[in-house]
Amino acid sequence: MNAADVNLYLVGFMGTGKTTIGRAVALRLGFVLLDSDHEIERLRGKSIPEIFAAEGEPAFRGMEREFITGGHPAERTVVSCGGGLVTQPGMLDLLKQKGIVICLHASIETILARTARHRNRPLLAVENPEERIRALYAIREPIYKQSGTVILTDGRPLHDITGHVIRTWRRDAADFARKNRE
Repeated sequence: MNAADVNLYLVGFMGTGKTTIGRAVALRLGFVLLDSDHEIERLRGKSIPEIFAAEGEPAFRGMEREFITGGHPAERTVVSCGGGLVTQPGMLDLLKQKGIVICLHASIETILARTARHRNRPLLAVENPEERIRALYAIREPIYKQSGTVILTDGRPLHDITGHVIRTWRRDAADFARKNRE
């Protein structure tokens, strides 16, 4: 495998900028951007809240695993992963077998501000979304920090974050391609 073709998987908590940054990175690299949540919605013909309501979170997590194991191209793709995808047992290892994993990180305050604008988040369809975010964040943060290089997205211009992600991907993709040739 050529280092210039290695997939990039962006992981992190909701509201850290995975889709926005993924779009900018994919454009600069000439890659396809796939958002795991959007792809699952497209394939199922239902929104994430509808899937959660009708089938439950465990079924949705199975759909995420299915998407990662074989629902996307093996090369030249940036995948913006849903916030809970990497927290499933074995998923981080699976992602690392398929490409480079970079974790986008933001403060709780930034996440609260960004997620307040969106209503398509079934895990926040509760009486106190802030409390829910803080609880989920506390559980997920240690997993995110183990997932790969962590890049902060708070208060930084998009082009700065995009450049940082691309530099990190290039460095790690060279190692990934070398190991996969051996």
